[in-house]
Amino acid sequence: MGAERKDGDAAGANSQYTLRLEPGGRPAAGFHGGVRSGLEKGWTMAKSSVLSQADVMALLEDSSGSKRAETARKIAIEFNQAELTETQRRLAEDIFRLMVKDAEIRVREALSSNLMSNPLVPRDVAMTMAHDVSSVALPVLQYSEVLTDEDLLAIIRSQDTEKQVAIASRASVSEAVSDAIVDTKKEEVVTRLVANPGADISEGSLGRVVDSLGNRESVQEAMVNRPRLPVTVAERLVTLVSEHLKAEIAQRFDLPADTMTDLILQIRERAVLSLSSGSSDDDLHQLVRQLKTNGRLTPSIVLRALCMGDLPFFEAAMAELANISILNARELIHDAGKRGLKALFDRAKLPRSYFPALRAAIDVAWETAYDGGDQDRERYSRRMIERILTQYGDLGVQFEADDLEYLLTKMNTLPIDPAPEA
Repeated sequence: MGAERKDGDAAGANSQYTLRLEPGGRPAAGFHGGVRSGLEKGWTMAKSSVLSQADVMALLEDSSGSKRAETARKIAIEFNQAELTETQRRLAEDIFRLMVKDAEIRVREALSSNLMSNPLVPRDVAMTMAHDVSSVALPVLQYSEVLTDEDLLAIIRSQDTEKQVAIASRASVSEAVSDAIVDTKKEEVVTRLVANPGADISEGSLGRVVDSLGNRESVQEAMVNRPRLPVTVAERLVTLVSEHLKAEIAQRFDLPADTMTDLILQIRERAVLSLSSGSSDDDLHQLVRQLKTNGRLTPSIVLRALCMGDLPFFEAAMAELANISILNARELIHDAGKRGLKALFDRAKLPRSYFPALRAAIDVAWETAYDGGDQDRERYSRRMIERILTQYGDLGVQFEADDLEYLLTKMNTLPIDPAPEA
């Protein structure tokens, strides 16, 4: 088959060249008539500092694979650098269309490695390279700005893991493309995506990553190191990791089941509260709702938050447990008459033994502020615990230790039914 075109040269005179393809789409022999003709009659007009007249003459005499690869490299460099006329650019594009069908892989590799970042490469040329063997396709898939989301989605759904990894490594990955990559459920591909700070990944897709691959260390590391991980996704990941840790401890150590459960609960609740610190009101609301839905908004995490001075989490948790607005919860918590907190506590259905601790902690919160010194939060928490222990001492309850973990562990065993406040 053949295609013929006439274009004006740089001086305006007509110059004819012929692009010839053999049946089956491969270029004709003899350094592929069209490329040779184009080089003779068109490309040398570009005043190239890369592809010289000597190069052209050498090609006319030697059309070996290595020589064609070197020519492909030089034309691609010239295409990237030179100020070409429209005629010369169209000629170069037609030469590329022949070269991407060259039987020699090294010719196609030379084009790919030198054209991968050029935004002016014709889309059909870029697509041909993207569907080629890996050594040709991968640079284009990772770096070409010519490929559209639709192109990338089609390749993700039809091509192999190597090509999917290349797409996941792009400097910018749209949410739609990220969704498709997550749907592959391939650890290598998804890990590369999650580790890519330029990937726009929806909260829903990150949740699916936790569901399908959250137990893989490579995925966990990538998620932990993302610039920003939605707090609800982070909480699910913490829970998954803590359950895995629980299984590991059970295999390696002979610990009583309740001791191991308490240890894992402490680790998980500390981690969750560290996630909530600095969260927006919306994120905090979503976090406590997720915790409640999954049975993880425990009395211990509510009291732990308060003892650590995390009033926003405590307020959001009490509002969620009582099924009232956050504004109403705040009014009740900070009621100067002290009836409001008791009413909210009863509505939230927390264990009665917890009320003296919450009452004492709220009193300390009113009286104490962070001072900005070293270990400020730890000293604040210590003051909370001291007041809580005093409150329980007034009720005739004695504790054997004064640390928060011991306090929280023992809280559920307290047979206290405080009398209603006057």
